[in-house]
Amino acid sequence: MKAALFDYTRPADLQQGLQLLAEGAGDTKPMGGSQSLGPMLNLRLARPRAVVDVSRLPGMREVTVEAGALRIGGSVTHAEIEDGVFPELRGTLLQTVAAGIAYRAVRNRGTVAGSLAHADPAADWVLAMTALAARLEIVSASGKRLLPMERFMLGAYTTALEAGELIAAVHIPRLGADARWGYTKFCRKPGEFAEASCCAVFDADSGFARIVIGALDGAPRALPGLAAAFAASGALPSRDEVQAAIAAAAPGKDAVDRKLIAATLRRCLEEVLGHEKESA
Repeated sequence: MKAALFDYTRPADLQQGLQLLAEGAGDTKPMGGSQSLGPMLNLRLARPRAVVDVSRLPGMREVTVEAGALRIGGSVTHAEIEDGVFPELRGTLLQTVAAGIAYRAVRNRGTVAGSLAHADPAADWVLAMTALAARLEIVSASGKRLLPMERFMLGAYTTALEAGELIAAVHIPRLGADARWGYTKFCRKPGEFAEASCCAVFDADSGFARIVIGALDGAPRALPGLAAAFAASGALPSRDEVQAAIAAAAPGKDAVDRKLIAATLRRCLEEVLGHEKESA
């Protein structure tokens, strides 16, 4: 199927792009790499009157350090992070996450902001940015706001973005040199969306401790009690403790789903401890 007809514009700068989105009155969509919006257009699940191409806008293509946090432009692609184009992201959790997103063809064009705005519950950036306590820099013709990731995704494919708004960048607190992390997802074959996923980040210098599970029915869920216990003891939680935390965070899951999530979570924590990963 082909997309319904729409107007296409590539603005010269961010302000022009925001003005076009404002004038579109909710019937104009921003497009980055088109790896999420593109299929929706072709299936005619989305029929905007116009599309504004933001993939090359200055200010959305850089990675900088601002006030102790990393600012990652919204139009940075998965492949650029995977390839270590930006020195600030080399050897980080983000580089590992980027390398595991779908297929290389998707990573070549897909962008960080596009993935977040699409808000697929199984998406890698949705989980990783939640685990890292990221804040989203959301801009519009009327101004800018910073929104915590945990308040951004309201449900499956539903976000707090309003008409005329755009994710310009993602702000992530910088971790200490001794920070440890794990990222594990269960997929039936490489490249597919995850059926269960977990991201865990621990930074003893700042006291940052997060365990977040993803690929749920909606937004990822944090397990603060389990994270605090793991940070304090440094030992893997018992199976009963893991099951109890999952049941509290995702009460709608059946026994099979909870077992899959539990196995993924334990492997993620084993990564944190530096254990060898078991074969899938």
